[in-house]
Amino acid sequence: MPMAFPLALIVSVVFGVLAWLLPAPKVMAVMVGIAAVVTILRKPLWGLLLFAVIATFLPYTTVNVGIRTTVSEALVMLVWASVMAQHLFGQMHRAPKALHTERMVIAFMLFSALPFVVGQVVIDAAGNGPVNWVRWLFNLSTLFLVPRLLDTPRKREQLVIALLLGTLGLLLLAIPVYLKDRTPDTLTGILGRLGYGSVDQLSEGLAGLSGRMASPWTHPNITGGAMALLVPLAACFGLTRTGWSKALGVAVTLLGLVGLLLTGSRGALVSLVLVLIWLARKRVPYTGRALMVAVVGAALLLMFYPPLQDRVMDLFSSNDASTSVRFDEYANFPRAMALYPLGIGFKVDPPVPGTTLWGISNLYLNYIYKLGLLGLVMFLVVVRSWWKYTRPTTKALVLTPDNALWMGTLIGLLAALVSGLFDHYFSFTMVLVALFWLLLGLNLQEAKRLRATAATSLALPGNRP
Repeated sequence: MPMAFPLALIVSVVFGVLAWLLPAPKVMAVMVGIAAVVTILRKPLWGLLLFAVIATFLPYTTVNVGIRTTVSEALVMLVWASVMAQHLFGQMHRAPKALHTERMVIAFMLFSALPFVVGQVVIDAAGNGPVNWVRWLFNLSTLFLVPRLLDTPRKREQLVIALLLGTLGLLLLAIPVYLKDRTPDTLTGILGRLGYGSVDQLSEGLAGLSGRMASPWTHPNITGGAMALLVPLAACFGLTRTGWSKALGVAVTLLGLVGLLLTGSRGALVSLVLVLIWLARKRVPYTGRALMVAVVGAALLLMFYPPLQDRVMDLFSSNDASTSVRFDEYANFPRAMALYPLGIGFKVDPPVPGTTLWGISNLYLNYIYKLGLLGLVMFLVVVRSWWKYTRPTTKALVLTPDNALWMGTLIGLLAALVSGLFDHYFSFTMVLVALFWLLLGLNLQEAKRLRATAATSLALPGNRP
């Protein structure tokens, strides 16, 4: 049964009721919103592409859908509603057989119910655990939207373009504002007008970071993590495309590297350098040049940009507050493990209010803090399954237009996982983790396509050994 008739009937009834109850301007505004929702219900791919733009441009713009949530997460929920409606009316093909990694992620999501329940019982603090848990599950669920909605290389390329357009918008907003004022106040004022909540608290939290660039990702370290995840994809895409797609990829790459340096996120910088060194060992073209350009660019920026000089000198200073805090967190972490062996769940984020515990700036230890040691094991099982499926099988890698999306997502995901040794943002930071799992799903599907292509090529008579 087509969806158009029931949707048209519902919209007609709603329009009539609204026209009777509300003034004309409000009716028109509501109808525009309803039209957008209906469009996504009929075209779920459009909703996923819109998510890719919003999540990389204005990730924390909020909307009230009964509860206050981000527009990005509301779009993910709406896309899933559309997928289920499409299945109900028989207008969507069956999802392909789940890969091993996808099954492991489902097991990981199911396991999270245990620390969620435990946290609800043992944590005596204000917090909405059920909402936080459901939001986190929806963030992970972007992995499963890829095989359902991005079943062709053309659709996957459209998603990459949407991600890069959103990232370009974020960089064109954040970099000029920061270079003009060198203070987060101007940006937080703009974000307030764009739908960000708690602007006063945001401004207060960034007050001590005036020497580092904030962005719509709010904290400089989160911005750095997002750049480490997305810039490799932009670089691989830009180097292998032509026309405006190439210009888009190159622009995001160059501006993303500038933005990464301006954030002063040492963890993101170190992770990218380590991954580039690994790629150089794999003899990937352009890697050596990229390292040289990065070294020269960083040297020039160090010469003429005092905040970065201070940030680098902190590495060799005994008074580096950031490093000192991290060592204190590690020293206190065993107490948190002993007090909460099954994790603290989703009611609150570390540290637990009312205790003398510390938080933890490490992705892997943060999984232990939230989900217990078994939660970390489950996550590592997922990562191992992903790596076994997608890892390079040759000693040398050659970047081509055919494998650019696979290689770009692979490098970005590796950089994110390495940065997890220094920061925790890819574990439970809403929206950012949705992008992480979306790229992991994209990488899996590209690896699956490349495997099928290689198998077909070997099956041809002229290619048999």
